[in-house]
Amino acid sequence: MTALSPAVVAAIDDLELAARLVVEGLRVGGHRSPFHGYGAEFQQHRPYRAGDDLKYLDWKVYARSNRLYTRQFRETTNVAVMLVLDTSASMAFPETGVSKFRYACIIAAALAYLASEQGNAVGLMTETEGQMVYLPARSGRVHLRTLLARIDALRPAGAWHPARIIARAAELLQRRGLLMVLSDFYDDEHATQHELRHVAQRGHDTAMLQIVAAEERAFAFSSQVELRDLESGEQRLVDAATARSAYAESFTQFLERCRSFAHHEGIDYSVLTTSDAPERGLRDYLVRRSARHAAPRHE
Repeated sequence: MTALSPAVVAAIDDLELAARLVVEGLRVGGHRSPFHGYGAEFQQHRPYRAGDDLKYLDWKVYARSNRLYTRQFRETTNVAVMLVLDTSASMAFPETGVSKFRYACIIAAALAYLASEQGNAVGLMTETEGQMVYLPARSGRVHLRTLLARIDALRPAGAWHPARIIARAAELLQRRGLLMVLSDFYDDEHATQHELRHVAQRGHDTAMLQIVAAEERAFAFSSQVELRDLESGEQRLVDAATARSAYAESFTQFLERCRSFAHHEGIDYSVLTTSDAPERGLRDYLVRRSARHAAPRHE
């Protein structure tokens, strides 16, 4: 089965249908679920016994009581997934063809469809016109359709406040869950990374899905070109031939900073380019995620 091009998928008005087509493409290729195999909830303490794994010792209890206790967990069969979607104006690029925002919406919808189909709860957190847009993580077909309709009604405009949105999304995950941020990560790089680190340290499984346009990678301009900042409206006349090398270096360094940060903090990371078929970009991410989570961890 040939993967549908981004333009074809993006042209489908029904976001649920677009998501289903992407998920069906994933099934043909085969993948491991990104939502199973790590869910666990704290259940109780019990006295430490020789041979217990030391990583489950509760040192806070020891500090209070001077006694060793082991934390016990109950495995869960599903997980709460919170999708955090960047609605800033920079996501509207390019203004013709498949924008980063439309591509991100398709990926988010496919993830929601996949999570819901596997019995997991899925929710949404974003921002529009300075107001948070929140849909709690729930399961079921009716909720999925409500969530997809909410995504489909969003439009990229102005700036957004990623650190605040990410913090609130993690706070509203009532138990350990999976928080997935779909963004170009241009806004407040330092503050965003600080909050993502905090979320991961709180025990949430965290993922950065960085959406970039093919035009951003290529800098396909020639001679004199007037560039406009989609968020501030600032315009600048640039000589493309002179700027190309510096731009390419700066863009590569930016992506590397994001990748390096995620790797250092144990956060899933993937770059999804708007020129790639959504199912291929998503499959590549799922394969890398499965490989990373299947790898043995050294405590």
